Amino acid sequence: MTRSARAENTPPRNAERSRERILSAALKEFAAKGFAGARVDVIARQAAINKRMLYHYFGNKEKLFRAVLQQKIAERRSWGLNLSSDPAVRLPFWFKTACADADWIRLLEWEALQSDGQKVIDEKERRALAMDWVKRLRQRQKHGEVSAEFDARHLALAMQSLTMYPMAFPQLTRFIMGRPIDDPKFQKAHAAFLKQFAAAFRPMNAQRVKINFAK
Repeated sequence: MTRSARAENTPPRNAERSRERILSAALKEFAAKGFAGARVDVIARQAAINKRMLYHYFGNKEKLFRAVLQQKIAERRSWGLNLSSDPAVRLPFWFKTACADADWIRLLEWEALQSDGQKVIDEKERRALAMDWVKRLRQRQKHGEVSAEFDARHLALAMQSLTMYPMAFPQLTRFIMGRPIDDPKFQKAHAAFLKQFAAAFRPMNAQRVKINFAK
């Protein structure tokens, strides 16, 4: 009997483990093909579970996609809340996180391409989370932890761009840096650059750090 046949005929022994396998397989499928191109039967096969049970756990493809989003966002929110407010800590951390999770970056890119900038799944909740992040940045500005010279929304966008761009555009990064994004030397150097560049996000009256831009 083939693996797929066994998956069709064997009920899951552990519901939580089955859900985790489905979410893991779904992330890879959505990252590879986007929401529109992803196939539930492929996800079920990769998770070694039958489609009936997949629908039992998640209802349909849209709800499964939403569950993947919610899991990844909750993971990152937890990390962010427990992370130092110092940009010199946060920027290298989020860059290293992006390097370790290419599937998440690809999923977001597919979503951008397939939605054409229009409303996306779970938009209301995700917009609220983004606004919460901006609110926390404003609080850090008020407390003198982050520069108040800039609009917090632009700061949030700039920080996200600095940390995610190399993974989102690996070919352009390679053209500029002369190294692929998975090269440890590039990752170490870029993390060091972000730590140094973080001085730009500190309050103007804080201790100044000279930034040497590589030519």
